[in-house]
Amino acid sequence: MADDPQRNFRSAYYEKVGFRGVEEKKSLEILLKDNPLDLEKLSTFSQRFPLPSMYRIQVWKVLLGVLPPHSDSHALVGGYRKEQYQDILEALEVMRYVRPSTPSTHVYLRMFQLETQVLPRCSETLPPDEEHEDFLSISRAMEEIVDDPVDCYWLIKCFIHQFHMRFGDSIPHLPKSLEHYLSQEEPRLLTHLKSVGALPLLPYSLWFKRCFAGCLPESSLQRVWDKVISGSCKILVFVALEILLSYKIMLMGISRPEGVAKFLRNIPQENTDAIVTKAIDLWQKYCGNPNHAV
Repeated sequence: MADDPQRNFRSAYYEKVGFRGVEEKKSLEILLKDNPLDLEKLSTFSQRFPLPSMYRIQVWKVLLGVLPPHSDSHALVGGYRKEQYQDILEALEVMRYVRPSTPSTHVYLRMFQLETQVLPRCSETLPPDEEHEDFLSISRAMEEIVDDPVDCYWLIKCFIHQFHMRFGDSIPHLPKSLEHYLSQEEPRLLTHLKSVGALPLLPYSLWFKRCFAGCLPESSLQRVWDKVISGSCKILVFVALEILLSYKIMLMGISRPEGVAKFLRNIPQENTDAIVTKAIDLWQKYCGNPNHAV
């Protein structure tokens, strides 16, 4: 789907009459007919356009490696994933790490710990605490997006694994990157946050380690995760930036650093779709669109 004037005219027309994404949906359907699926093209599509909700989970599963690129193997591999899920769950039940009353997100945590060989001894097992909150926050959000518990577990596991493998070295640098872009967009707000001592107290873990799970409602969050899963952790910086810009007047009126941090940890939920849309625009403004033809 190389850029061309005719396509751009059609897209603009569809947007005007309320059918934004009609052409993009058709293009994705064509990509999903390939066998094997072209991961580079799927990633580029997800970077450039919003994923239609009806195909989102399918694309996520392929990009995260839950399913292989060969479409004709999806049913077989999906069956293996289900069997493995049941085996891990039964093992944890036999070892008495989980019970029928155990919250599902805690079950996913124990499954993940068993698979990554960090399961504590049963005698030392305590309820999950703050140390595990990054995992649990992402799990709770994924559970709101994905209905099937088997798919949910594999997406959580592969999302967290890929995020740390790809971006683990970049995460510590994201606060500095946010400061840089804020100085470009709204230097007065940056000066205020510095002067009241709020900059070090911004909820960086919530934004950058949990990828906004627990901060944004799932309807907005999944559009951010489209970009993260397809290869960009920089989108997280621009979502944080747009939150700061959207609530600039409110933040400029808060003089205590704890007040700034508390407000940003609990932002109003009614405006988040607009925040994500503007954040994606800023991300494209500074980072550009992938130029690989889809």
